[in-house]
Amino acid sequence: MHDKRQQPGKRTYSHALTKAEKALIITTCNQPEYRHLPPSQIVPKLADKGIYIASESSFYRVLKEYNQLAHRGKAQAPRKVVKPTAWVAQAPNQVWTWDITYLKSTVKGQFYRLYMIVDIYSRLIVGWEVHLEESAKHAAQLIRRACVKHNVQRETLVLHSDNGSPMKGATMLATLQQLGVMPSFSRPATSNDNPYSESLFKTLKYMPHYPNKPFADITEARQWAQDFTTWYNTQHCHSGIRYVTPQARHQGQDREILAKRAQVYEAAKQAKSERWKGRTTRNWEPVAEVYLNPSENQLTQRQTVNLAA
Repeated sequence: MHDKRQQPGKRTYSHALTKAEKALIITTCNQPEYRHLPPSQIVPKLADKGIYIASESSFYRVLKEYNQLAHRGKAQAPRKVVKPTAWVAQAPNQVWTWDITYLKSTVKGQFYRLYMIVDIYSRLIVGWEVHLEESAKHAAQLIRRACVKHNVQRETLVLHSDNGSPMKGATMLATLQQLGVMPSFSRPATSNDNPYSESLFKTLKYMPHYPNKPFADITEARQWAQDFTTWYNTQHCHSGIRYVTPQARHQGQDREILAKRAQVYEAAKQAKSERWKGRTTRNWEPVAEVYLNPSENQLTQRQTVNLAA
């Protein structure tokens, strides 16, 4: 005889840690200043900085869940080379990446810092600022403003960056927790885990209108960055998204634009089919998914994987 009573399922609690909070715990525990410490020491140290992420017991639970509870001392267990986390964006405001690049000033050895955030799905520059120094505070303020401007909802956005101190500073991590944004980081000493930001800065530095002399002051640098952003978002036809502008892609206009292009090509083929010799027209299908650090499995399963271009 079988017991027909309904078996209790796994309970979920409204106060349970979110994915973003768990990611923040793991990120915090792996920072150089904390990676050798147990949660019993990490939590008070964070509190001394005015930061509360979760309770000590929650830290222990999350570390156990991610198999990082053992070897939290000077004697570290041998580590395997890990692959970067793979992310996929199927719409705007799902995965952003950001970085900082230097702009020359007229003072020898002094540079302005250009902070830029790019949406990997649309390639739209969603936020930028120019400052005199690198600072987690500046970065946190920029991220907050960008999230408000683009109406980003909690638990919907991944923010990827390198491992620099502005990216992993306590102020920055606390802001991401407040916004419900999941942090993601490149592997240490690995330059190609953040390809979209690198590609953006390459376009910026090698464009014909990039100044051939240093910026006279920070106001001039900010004006140039504003002009570049306007051009890049509204006029630059990006190769990674079928040569539409980032703004058109971000606003969902790329499908109509690409459909019209396909019609033009098909009409040209019909008009002079002998020139095509049975070949298909150019692929003007919208890019459905954009990957950041795709796994080998994702690369082989997809015929077209849209990487930074």
